[in-house]
Amino acid sequence: MTPLRSYTQGQWRTPSGDGVPVRDAVTGEEIARVTSEGIDMRAALEYGRAVGGSALRELTFHQRAALLKSLGSYLREHREELYALSARTGATLYDSKFDVDGGIGVLASYASKGRRALPNDTVYLDGDVEPLSKGGGFAGQHICTSLRGVAVQINAFNFPVWGPLEKLAPALIAGVPTLIKPASQTAYLTERLVELIVDSGLLPAGSVQLVCGGVGDLLNHLTEQDLVSFTGSAATGRQLRAHPVIVGNAVRFNAEADSLNLSVLGPDAVAGSAEFDLFVSQLVTEMTVKAGQKCTAIRRAFVPASTLDQVAAATSDRLAEVVVGNPANPAVRMGALASLQQRDEVRRSLSALLTAGKLVCGDSERVEVLDADSQRGAFLAPILLRVDDPWEAAPHEVEAFGPVSALLPYSSTEEVINLAARGRGSLVGSVVTGDTSFAREVVKGVAPWHGRLLVLDTDDAKESTGHGSPLPPLVHGGPGRAGGGEEMGGIRGVLHHMQRTAVQASPNALTAITRRWVPGAPRREGDHPFRKSLAELRLGDSVVAGPRTVTRADIAHFAEFTGDNFYAHTDEQAARANPLFGGIVAHGYLVVALAAGLFVAPEPGPVLANYGLENLRFLTPVKPGDELTVTLTAKQITPRVDADYGEVRWDTDVTNQHGESVAKYDVLTLVAKELTQ
Repeated sequence: MTPLRSYTQGQWRTPSGDGVPVRDAVTGEEIARVTSEGIDMRAALEYGRAVGGSALRELTFHQRAALLKSLGSYLREHREELYALSARTGATLYDSKFDVDGGIGVLASYASKGRRALPNDTVYLDGDVEPLSKGGGFAGQHICTSLRGVAVQINAFNFPVWGPLEKLAPALIAGVPTLIKPASQTAYLTERLVELIVDSGLLPAGSVQLVCGGVGDLLNHLTEQDLVSFTGSAATGRQLRAHPVIVGNAVRFNAEADSLNLSVLGPDAVAGSAEFDLFVSQLVTEMTVKAGQKCTAIRRAFVPASTLDQVAAATSDRLAEVVVGNPANPAVRMGALASLQQRDEVRRSLSALLTAGKLVCGDSERVEVLDADSQRGAFLAPILLRVDDPWEAAPHEVEAFGPVSALLPYSSTEEVINLAARGRGSLVGSVVTGDTSFAREVVKGVAPWHGRLLVLDTDDAKESTGHGSPLPPLVHGGPGRAGGGEEMGGIRGVLHHMQRTAVQASPNALTAITRRWVPGAPRREGDHPFRKSLAELRLGDSVVAGPRTVTRADIAHFAEFTGDNFYAHTDEQAARANPLFGGIVAHGYLVVALAAGLFVAPEPGPVLANYGLENLRFLTPVKPGDELTVTLTAKQITPRVDADYGEVRWDTDVTNQHGESVAKYDVLTLVAKELTQ
């Protein structure tokens, strides 16, 4: 049988060796062979840097986001094919959708995030301008730029589609090409995924490469500009992290490793309560989805000692209803593990766990399966353990990476927090309770050991995505044993692939470098900037309007018209007693409204809409008789890739007759790219 191909340097390559067999998890049939023998790892990395990286860096964040959106749409059209191939990994249709649709969803999420949270530029501004001198002629700005390397991802077998895509998305948005190294057991599904990506023709050459088989000498050729993201066992993660090239070149290394995730049932959730049922349902789901082969699955289920028997009975009853077998049969709820070797590994781990507890449900050696051979396929029954002494070491040290979970009792909030820490770091935990005080104490106590926490109650149960569902806007990772890394996390995931640099310069130079006007840089007055299309508008284009005298009648009218009769605007005696005002003052929103009346050009023109204000601060009280002047300056210009208009951010400074700023804020407008007749 021909080994799986790799895709490097813009070509599909068949390795030179025979490879090792990869078998159907359900039937045991050999379906592929896998090896990376003969693949030139150095050349692959050099190609990614030179061809893929340079092409991606030419694109703006918005253009890269548009590519992700198109790619997600293309892959969505081929989901059925990926589902069918996924079944050979032992996955049910639900499992396959969790993997395939979840991965496609990450692409869509990052495409949306990239357009909304990042500029239509190649440089990201991290934080505000930092004044570095009294006179304002010297300032600093942190910027983030794309690393000039390759994002190497070394993935686990359990999510052959979602795993590559959730790492690809933030890297591509950041402008960094990706090299995918899938786990051998399910590499045939990742190979087809990459084949679809290549066939789509959507991504620039060199954006994505694939190496099926072992890593070979790949890590030897990493540079200080490359990155490695690893998902797998903690032991392998430690070996990779200690690789001399990774250490010597300070290669950015992100690991998502073993995780003894927990779920805590609150003392309020007695048998028959809604939260009790939610806990049991969630536990069974996490044990059986992907046959428990999820890095986020619940391994330690902590319950009040008084309800341990009831939880054990209710969970056992639910698990007894789970049908194990061939995923092709719609009656099957749980399929096979990824391989016979994986089943053997789970059995070894289970033996260690049984030294601390006893079986409540399931048998590690025997399982009834539907439409399949239980010996040829990698089937295992869902197994629930009970550990009466929660301080036994094994449940906090051994992870059986399959449909296995342990029930452990606790007697107090302090005890469950201390028990949680014995896992030495986890990806995710959940607290199922209707008692918000208990939830707060547990979250505060266990957060240092967790990357994500779900608080589940009747209020969020219908809309919650569940304990084991990582979400693209949120961090996916955990401290300690879980690897100490963070995958995804919205813009945090993008910035992981970029270098943060502090730039110190004059306001004029900073404006040119960052493409965002900095106070102190030149301003240009002339034609009203609201009369200019996006094509004509330039950073620093400005208008100064005013003055406008604020009268007591203005303040009284605004109070009556809006109903804002706060005493500082209506009661002279009370306002005078206020140490901040010393008398009647204008409403802050009256100041904003009067400023708009000064700078707005009333005739139809390229400005299509005002869609908000940001960073509004009222700095100096405005009293009757004060004269207001407003200075409006084009601060940032962001054309939209897929529209005939763009966004303009205007620096707005409202001052009084003494030159003191009374209000500062950003006005946000939508402006046409071209003038229309």
